[in-house]
Amino acid sequence: MITSAAFMAFMLVGVPIGLCLCLAGLVYIAASGNAVLFQSYPLQLFGGVDSYGLIAIPLFILIGEIMNGGGITRRIVDMAMAFVGSLKGGLAYVNILANMFISSILGSATAQVAIMAQIMVPEMEKKGYDKTFAAGLTAYGGMLGPIIPPSVMFVVYSVLAQVSVSDMLIAGIVPGVILTVMFCLVIALMGYMYNYPRADYQTPRQRVMTILRTSPTLLIPIVIVGTILGGLANATESAAVGAVAAALVGKYWTREFKFSQLPQMMLRSAIYSAIVLFLVAAAAVFSWVLIFGKVPQETAGWIQSAAKGPISFMLICNVILLIIGTVIDGIPGLIMTVPILLPVATEIYHIDPRQFGVVVVINLVLGLLSPPVGLCFFVAAAVTGAKPGKMFMVTLPFFVISCLLLVLLSLYPSLSLILVK
Repeated sequence: MITSAAFMAFMLVGVPIGLCLCLAGLVYIAASGNAVLFQSYPLQLFGGVDSYGLIAIPLFILIGEIMNGGGITRRIVDMAMAFVGSLKGGLAYVNILANMFISSILGSATAQVAIMAQIMVPEMEKKGYDKTFAAGLTAYGGMLGPIIPPSVMFVVYSVLAQVSVSDMLIAGIVPGVILTVMFCLVIALMGYMYNYPRADYQTPRQRVMTILRTSPTLLIPIVIVGTILGGLANATESAAVGAVAAALVGKYWTREFKFSQLPQMMLRSAIYSAIVLFLVAAAAVFSWVLIFGKVPQETAGWIQSAAKGPISFMLICNVILLIIGTVIDGIPGLIMTVPILLPVATEIYHIDPRQFGVVVVINLVLGLLSPPVGLCFFVAAAVTGAKPGKMFMVTLPFFVISCLLLVLLSLYPSLSLILVK
């Protein structure tokens, strides 16, 4: 209780979440009176980031930086326009489809929303869409980022859960595609109800030319996912190859990437990676404290009394994780919940840790689109000027359909594990 109170107190006064975790651990050690634990503290802190799989994080972030600097994002939007732009509500489909393609490169919800809001919202507004709907739809499109590989959240979960990074990345493919299809069905229904406009018509010849012109951009996700699926590389190695592929496409195809930009891109990638890795290190300390204090065992006892089987356990977890995700960002949410819930899921209910990881990540990402915080909505609002509260209400059908996917993933493990060897 002292540790929890200390953590909440630090968080309420505005201390960064990583420091909250570290300081709460120190408070527990001081309260326990066991001074020997202070000697183990730095070892636990270092041990949290002493993992080969974490090298994938800065590499995936670098891929996103190179892609933005190489003008690849705009071409992906053009490709999506060639596929579905002439349908009723075409730009809404383009928004989701482009987000799906880009998510296979960026892997970050907030970064994706910031980029796509600048590109799609003005274009949709120009064609007659409501700005609030356009911004909210873009925020939901960003939800695909942490689900479809590469995903920083899946990498962090893999380290916390001690499962293969490659398996976790592959496990997100089918759920990500299903969510994209479900979003498109919602757009089709809303387009019929509200008579959404069509985008500019393109002749078959124009479509083919656009697809041919933009198709090299798909080399990046093909290299990343293909090398993992084919067994040619693990997640870290595929991220390195993907970064090289992004640089080559940006340099020799789009001709917008310059090697002189690389130092600045690497610096930005290093700063963001350092933030993520510090959170992971803090997570190791906090998890160590939780285990030492027997919190997982007590939680297991409480959940066992409420959940009689794996399905009821998963449904309870969905509610808990969604509530946590509404007030805490994705990676800190993983750090706080996985050490407590995962042992219960795997040891008591015999749930596959990869299926559980997919459900955890989607829940926490959906929390980024839920009041009272809704971080992705605030990012979209900062870029577009739309109001976050109105965005949530206008795009409520997408929230409902996302909850439906979580229920399906909880009931049918094969949806997550079908591609995992």
